[in-house]
Amino acid sequence: MPHRWVMTAPDQPLERQTFEPAAPQAGEVVVEIAGCGVCHTDLGYYYDGVRTNQPLPLTLGHEISGIVTRAGEGAEEWIGKAVIIPAVMPCGECDLCKRGKGTICRAQKMPGNDIEGGFATHITVPARGLCPVDEGRLAAAGLELADVSVVADALTTPYQAAVQAGVGEGDLVIVNGTGGVGGYAVQVAAALGATVVAIDVVPEKLAAVAQYGASLTLNAREHDPRALKGAIRDFAKQNGLRQTEWIIMECSGTAAGQTTAYSLLNHGATLCVVGFTMDKVTVRLSNLMAFHARALGNWGCPPELYPGALDLVLDGKVQLKPFVEQHPLDDINDVFDAVHHGKLTRRAIMVPNGGTQ
Repeated sequence: MPHRWVMTAPDQPLERQTFEPAAPQAGEVVVEIAGCGVCHTDLGYYYDGVRTNQPLPLTLGHEISGIVTRAGEGAEEWIGKAVIIPAVMPCGECDLCKRGKGTICRAQKMPGNDIEGGFATHITVPARGLCPVDEGRLAAAGLELADVSVVADALTTPYQAAVQAGVGEGDLVIVNGTGGVGGYAVQVAAALGATVVAIDVVPEKLAAVAQYGASLTLNAREHDPRALKGAIRDFAKQNGLRQTEWIIMECSGTAAGQTTAYSLLNHGATLCVVGFTMDKVTVRLSNLMAFHARALGNWGCPPELYPGALDLVLDGKVQLKPFVEQHPLDDINDVFDAVHHGKLTRRAIMVPNGGTQ
């Protein structure tokens, strides 16, 4: 029987409910969910009072992969296909979308925020923007369809940040915060040809990314901001890298992390704000002027970039398996608690029909 786990109020146990998936209208499909990743944003809604656009009760979850089982008029070609559902789905029809600015489309739909989300067995979504998954390549890469659910946000968000910042050969990229999103930011930047410095406060996370793309790891608790910048400057000099135009990807989603990332600005730098926090920070904006630097926001990822991000995974340039673990969907309340209290070091994927850690 189709079921979903519904948030009825902040910080209250999610409730298991049976339901009938909405019949797909023209241009829509029903996806039988293989897996849905647990994101920091979900915890923001649940624990921190961040408001969803659709009033509660609501099913959370926006990192979704699955198989299309039903389709409305005009979307029949998707039936039977394995897909990743974009975490942010632009309408494709407005002026912003037509000018290539779908991430700020005012009619965009985000599962678990604007519409019912993916902590369920089924979901009804627009077919536009679905990312097809080649199941043959998936198997060859040693992955299950549930595993690539995290491509929908944890991977594509830093991928868009890297594309937007123009990361390429010869760049020095600094990733601040190497959790679920930051760990993939390290891998993406390295796959695009950059040399990567990773910063975190958790030794285990730094050890993990040292094996997957980070050429230098630094513990922020062991360096003040001046020393941190000095260590990176020395590393750049020793390795023949630029002393200007660093690309700083702030993925920690904390006030302390954002302050640290801002302190690393140098001449021509690009600061990519990838992590989210409700906390406020105090910075001197004149640093952007003095360094002729820039700060770029990063909301989701346009669907047209998804295939390129997925290719990095299927080609083995970005590894998912070491950074994810599957859990039965019915354990979602325990998993939320574990993630909230930092008990999991890998990104949790909720699987309706079981799960293998």
